[in-house]
Amino acid sequence: MISRNVILAAVAAASLSALPVQAEQGDWIFRVGAANVDPDTESDRIDVAGLATLQGVDVDDDTQLGITATYMLTDIWGLELLAATPFEHDITVKGAPIDAGSTKHLPPTLTFMWYPFGGKESNFQPYVGAGINYTYFWDEEVDGELEAALGTIIGSDEPVPADLDLDDSWGFAARAGFDYMINDNWGVNASIWYIDIDTEATIKTDVANVEFDVEIDPYVYMVGVAYKF
Repeated sequence: MISRNVILAAVAAASLSALPVQAEQGDWIFRVGAANVDPDTESDRIDVAGLATLQGVDVDDDTQLGITATYMLTDIWGLELLAATPFEHDITVKGAPIDAGSTKHLPPTLTFMWYPFGGKESNFQPYVGAGINYTYFWDEEVDGELEAALGTIIGSDEPVPADLDLDDSWGFAARAGFDYMINDNWGVNASIWYIDIDTEATIKTDVANVEFDVEIDPYVYMVGVAYKF
């Protein structure tokens, strides 16, 4: 008669043999999902007409399609590139009910990844990494509310036409997340980045140009699917 322990051991062995094999050297892993950029903004005060008139700016969050591609250099080390559809952020004046404008950006990020369970049989694959980010800003716009506020500050009854320019940024990025593999190829994914994004903002008017530093420093959250081959 077969004992209960022998049966349980056989079931466990069969279950283990059915587990997906995690990423191995030479594999590609693609992940696609909803990516939310949530800025943790700090800004200099904005000096208008020689006075620190406005407290600074806040940058709202945005959600777009996130895409990552990872190439496994070894069973446990990989190189990942983050891409996305363009993010668009509304910018408001801190401490005042004034819409300042908006901007679009792309944050391509290259990350060196560590997979502690690489090459092993397991549904669960955690990972961490660190790398470098380049953020490209474009299509910056100034809202009419800010132009009206600038007119009031300089003592004009008319809005002051203005343009906004944001310098591109290079910065550090940190990454963590996991895949839960459903089979050898497909899985679900959840991950988070911290990205150091610092830019110098310039508000350009016919009266003067106003420059101030903005630390955007977002957390990026992504949930989606993973495909390994």
